[in-house]
Amino acid sequence: MKTAELNNGVEMPILGFGTYQIEDLDECERSVSEALETGYRLIDTAASYENEEAVGRAIEKSDVPRDEVFVTSKLWVQDTGYEATLDAFERSLDRLGLDYLDLFLIHQPYGDVHCSWQAMEDLYEDGKIRAIGVSNFHPDRVMDLMVHNDVVPAVNQIETHPFYQRTEDAAFLEEQDIQHESWGPFAEGQNNIFEHDVLTTIGDRHGKSAAQVVLRWLIQREIVAIPKSVHADRIAENFDVFDFELTTEEMETISELDEGESQFFDHRDPEMVKWLGEAERDT
Repeated sequence: MKTAELNNGVEMPILGFGTYQIEDLDECERSVSEALETGYRLIDTAASYENEEAVGRAIEKSDVPRDEVFVTSKLWVQDTGYEATLDAFERSLDRLGLDYLDLFLIHQPYGDVHCSWQAMEDLYEDGKIRAIGVSNFHPDRVMDLMVHNDVVPAVNQIETHPFYQRTEDAAFLEEQDIQHESWGPFAEGQNNIFEHDVLTTIGDRHGKSAAQVVLRWLIQREIVAIPKSVHADRIAENFDVFDFELTTEEMETISELDEGESQFFDHRDPEMVKWLGEAERDT
């Protein structure tokens, strides 16, 4: 498995398995088990996905040693603040049945993120987390966190796919030595991505699907990707992307698909900020 070296020397798999919207816990456990059996070694979850228990069960039952699985979880908005973050982290560990996390992210750039980051820095220093980072932070929010704290985020997980390529964000993150990670690499099917003429044409040249082309495009940009599926054949297909390479011309062709905006929502929209801040979930 190709890896990305984080700014603290930790190696993170370039391709992982996402669990967003896998709400049925039995289905989640089965899917994560199939992913581990296929060869995935990065598993991404979050407190707000409400499936950490299932992820933990799959890891526990797997024959893969714990130190070979890179586990990510995330802190939700309503859990920000120093003490609240420490408590939320322990709850995530308990649900996962783990002694430590490989990566812990602030899920959204709202709430008391600075005190949360201080708590995460302490957990990192105590060895409870191997790396800490953020998710959905625009460059200005990343810089604000950096200039007021000691530890530079290791990762920023942001929406990234052919229709929202985040080239300026990618350049900023590279300059700051922060690993770019893509959520929603398939844009959740938007713009008919799996049948898109440009992507399928490129895929036909390599004997690959549009989905595989997208993942290969991200990997060649040195962006970590975490595709999600509950179907065994798709889980296997998404992992089978290391035996071909896109040409410079093909990479440039895909770059022309960029629409320059989110396919879902704007993290700077006041109404969205309000909705996320007031959203309820079980803890």
